[in-house]
Amino acid sequence: MQMQQVEAPSPIAMVIGLAFIVILIAALWKVFTKAGEPGWACLVPFYNIIVLLKISGKPLWWIILFIIPFVNFIIAILVSIGLAKSFGKGAGFGIGLALLGFIFYPILAFGDARYQGPQG
Repeated sequence: MQMQQVEAPSPIAMVIGLAFIVILIAALWKVFTKAGEPGWACLVPFYNIIVLLKISGKPLWWIILFIIPFVNFIIAILVSIGLAKSFGKGAGFGIGLALLGFIFYPILAFGDARYQGPQG
């Protein structure tokens, strides 16, 4: 039986992937600082979820719901909608944050949106 070798990704693909990651980290960092939170918090696992819950006005115990499969998807959408509303955007923008975050987080971060606090 012959083993197949897996090829490494091309250097161009790795550079594009790294640039993609850097842009997303910068966008989330900027969103956190716009909301008055430390930007470095976006880099710390679990703490970044706690900060997102705080910014979006959701209760802290929702972090438990992020652990439950399938429920976490719904909670992520609700938190994203809360985050969008905290920045004066609508529910459609929040759904965009949840489903196409790589597009909507940079728009939120580098656009003219200002943090208004959690909206009821």
